[in-house]
Amino acid sequence: MSIKHEDSNVVLQNNFVTETKTETVNNKKKNRLLAIESFAVLASIILFGIPFYFVIINSMKSGKEAAEMNLAWPSAFHMIENYKEVLTVSNGVVLRAFFNSTLITISSITILILVCSMAAFVLQRREGKISKKANYLILMGLMIPPAIVPTIWVMQTIGLFKTLPGIVLLESALHFSFACMLYKAFMASIPRELDEAALMDGCSSFRFYFQIILPLLKPVTSTIIVLSSIQIYNDFENMLYFFPGAENATVQLTLYNFMGMFGTSWHLLFADVLLISIPPLILFIFFNKKIVAGMTAGAVKG
Repeated sequence: MSIKHEDSNVVLQNNFVTETKTETVNNKKKNRLLAIESFAVLASIILFGIPFYFVIINSMKSGKEAAEMNLAWPSAFHMIENYKEVLTVSNGVVLRAFFNSTLITISSITILILVCSMAAFVLQRREGKISKKANYLILMGLMIPPAIVPTIWVMQTIGLFKTLPGIVLLESALHFSFACMLYKAFMASIPRELDEAALMDGCSSFRFYFQIILPLLKPVTSTIIVLSSIQIYNDFENMLYFFPGAENATVQLTLYNFMGMFGTSWHLLFADVLLISIPPLILFIFFNKKIVAGMTAGAVKG
């Protein structure tokens, strides 16, 4: 009996030692993971927080202090004066630019949602040589950059150069491939039996699409709205080339109002940068979870 009792004690001691070692190893892994995550958060704060603080603090300085380009606290705050001057310069060009950029963004996103979702539905449901060739063209649209001079020539020929409809159609075309690929990948998760059941019940094609298919695309639609709207709103190059003119000002082009050959009003420039950064920042903060959800759903279910 004593031998059995001693053997059980040894087994218990060994189990205790094993559990202790396992717990120690797990604690070390947790501490190591916590250290890595803390370092990543700190690096993110440094990389993104300091530049943002630099813009904010210099937008509150006078022109002379802002030209020194440092992180020092201003001797006197000129926040109200700076932002008021930014909003009233050149007969309110910044406010007009906000209106133009908002109108272009909303119109382009509306076209993207309707056209890309319809195109993706047809390409995913109908398999054949034409669909394969169309898929190749969409992939080429992702890889090949647009040519500036031929695009300007085409837009001038059809009378859309320097016009609001022209830049809306251009932005929609440039983001078509990305949106169509996301819709097509997500569309594969919708069973074909749903199509057959709706058509057998006498549902027309357009009614079936708008009342059944389109509501099911909300996750990927949210992703496209957020990502594409931020890109279109912040677009600088295309607005400069294809939508020039003082009356066609957009938010990114207003930065030129405070930059000159012989001097730059840095305090007003930083104030303008902060103003035009607020809408996409708010949009991203409130919808960042939907971005991840839509991208993941499209990747996994596609």
